[in-house]
Amino acid sequence: MLTRADDPFTDHAARLLTDPLVAAAQESGDEIALTFVDFDTSRDGVAWSLSWFELHQRVRAVAAWLQARCEPGDRVAIMAPQGLEYVVGFLGAVHAGLIAVPLFTPDLPGHTDRLERVLDSCSPSCALTSKGSFDQVREMIRGGAARHCAAVETLPAALADDYRRPEIGPDDLAYLQYTSGSTRVPAGVELTHANVLANARQALEAYGGTEPDAVSVSWLPLFHDMGLVLSVAAPLVGSIPSVLMDPVAFLQRPGRWLRLLSDHPGAISAAPNFAYDFCAARVGEDEKAWLRLDDVISLINGSEPVRPATLQRFNAAFADCGLRPETHRCSYGLAEATVFVSVTGSGAEPKVVRFGREQLALGRAEPPQDPVDVVNELVSCGRPVGQRIVVVDPASRSVLPDGAVGEIWVRGPNTGQGYWGRDDQETFHAELVGAPAELPAADWLRTGDLGAIHDGELFITGRMKDVIIIDGRNHYPQDVELTVEQAHPALRKHHSAAFSTTGEDGERLVVVAEFSRRVSEADRDQHEITRMVCAAVSAEHGVVVSDLMLVEPDVVPRTSSGKVARRLCRERYLEAAHA
Repeated sequence: MLTRADDPFTDHAARLLTDPLVAAAQESGDEIALTFVDFDTSRDGVAWSLSWFELHQRVRAVAAWLQARCEPGDRVAIMAPQGLEYVVGFLGAVHAGLIAVPLFTPDLPGHTDRLERVLDSCSPSCALTSKGSFDQVREMIRGGAARHCAAVETLPAALADDYRRPEIGPDDLAYLQYTSGSTRVPAGVELTHANVLANARQALEAYGGTEPDAVSVSWLPLFHDMGLVLSVAAPLVGSIPSVLMDPVAFLQRPGRWLRLLSDHPGAISAAPNFAYDFCAARVGEDEKAWLRLDDVISLINGSEPVRPATLQRFNAAFADCGLRPETHRCSYGLAEATVFVSVTGSGAEPKVVRFGREQLALGRAEPPQDPVDVVNELVSCGRPVGQRIVVVDPASRSVLPDGAVGEIWVRGPNTGQGYWGRDDQETFHAELVGAPAELPAADWLRTGDLGAIHDGELFITGRMKDVIIIDGRNHYPQDVELTVEQAHPALRKHHSAAFSTTGEDGERLVVVAEFSRRVSEADRDQHEITRMVCAAVSAEHGVVVSDLMLVEPDVVPRTSSGKVARRLCRERYLEAAHA
């Protein structure tokens, strides 16, 4: 069991998310608030910036335009490319007292259907975009609920004079955060101004955002929960500058991100685990010569399982650039809690613990009983910040002792109100049975994630819905996928999906794995690959692969935030099997 005070901050002057923007415009108006580094127009990037005063004025103009066209409670879809217009549009909707819905442009590859479903779910009355995407967005919303569409940068600055502060409070909704989702059904988390302010404060405290020279640097998509809080909400609440780049620019040349970290001492940044591997593999010595990472405050690793080997590779690759291993801040979070929940402590390397795989399969996070036992190395996600965490038996709803694997439940001022358009008391307002005296019984958030407390720190083992149960033993898909990808060089890293299906003889293990782009067709010996994968999974996990599907790159579906969508992959597999 982990406990801390519900909210470590005592300054609650801000009631609405944009209140700190108003204060910063008045107190630090000429200082740079927001910078977007555009790599489309220049290989080395062109920086476009707004001061706090300029940002406030542009936000007021957007808010006034919306107030003239929307009713209280209306939703506003933000469908702009990554950049200044996205932030201005999002904050304009919030400042107007409306409910912002951070989304993406219709040309995001592979996600048109998802965008249509989200728009159908939230029924926005307006859409905000940029000049370059205006025609696409207007066509996308045609025939839907949205009555108006505007390119943010075309709205006249004089509109700011027409702005009127809305009659809303901290418990009103600020935005809907649609989860990246591994299924076809989108879910919009309802987040109030109070929720977002609380989580922004928690993040600032946790990651060093109160340091004098702190600056947020990020390539994460702004429609993703981590990108939005890291790049917009937390910098706003902490009055610290935010530096953005486009995710595509990162994928094209990951060294660009590290160069921005180097150019901005006091940087706080975040990325999923794969990005650190990507940097270690793709950033060459010529680029490293220009990097100085000594002054990076925090590098957050979250949103997917953190791999010990990834941390080691990244540290080794950039040690000569001044990177300190303790800069890594491994974290756990989810959109239903705004984003941040727990984090490893500052000033020390993240803890890596070897747990017996057999014990984990039986629901216990314990060291191996015998030196020859197969182990899982798990990276700690630290302790909660400004909220509470318990590990619960999902069947009995009772708190489990330390070392037992169960469902993670969270309670704090940052947990959302529910899913838009759904009655979901079961998820957002769960009750503990037989709660200890020091814990409240009601209003817990059920995360659906599995984990355990070990030596006072949280370790994540997987998703309840993804766990593969065969012959009464639990197998975590991310562990199976890692074994598969390491079994043969022709397989692509971070691009496989393991799941179970029900056959005549019970549950069976299925794996869909992509070929590596770097391996020619002539070197794809499918018989050899299948033999090596099946042997590795059997040896490592004690389970038989019933079906291994080897597919071309980019066939395994991914969520809008880049995670493997296992459940959607399973659905497609079953559809193909019954076609």
